[in-house]
Amino acid sequence: MRNSAIQHVEAKYLRQDVTSFRPGDSVRVFWKVKEGEKERVQAFEGTVIRKTSGSHRATFTVRKMSFGVGVERIFPLHSPRYEKIEVLSRGRVNRSRLFYLRDLKGKAARVDVQEEPETKASKAS
Repeated sequence: MRNSAIQHVEAKYLRQDVTSFRPGDSVRVFWKVKEGEKERVQAFEGTVIRKTSGSHRATFTVRKMSFGVGVERIFPLHSPRYEKIEVLSRGRVNRSRLFYLRDLKGKAARVDVQEEPETKASKAS
């Protein structure tokens, strides 16, 4: 009884417009940053190295290289602080946690890109 009441309250705060992505995908997260009185949108682009489950507690970690230094950021999946998540490319990986990318440098740190299946519209042109 208690769990259903909590789930009912939490369901109001879950986002309905969550983009479908997996670890290994390259994504661009448009995060709202507050600077003083103003609020602006800042893009964070990188590879998803981890995605945790859980209804309202779900998070995902994005890693990017910035001036030769690896930067990782953890985003709550159902947060109202991000505008949208764009999937730039789908990665082909065999693991759900890609922490081994932290130790790799340069070309070795790239993730294979999954081929997008052709649609009927693209075949017709």
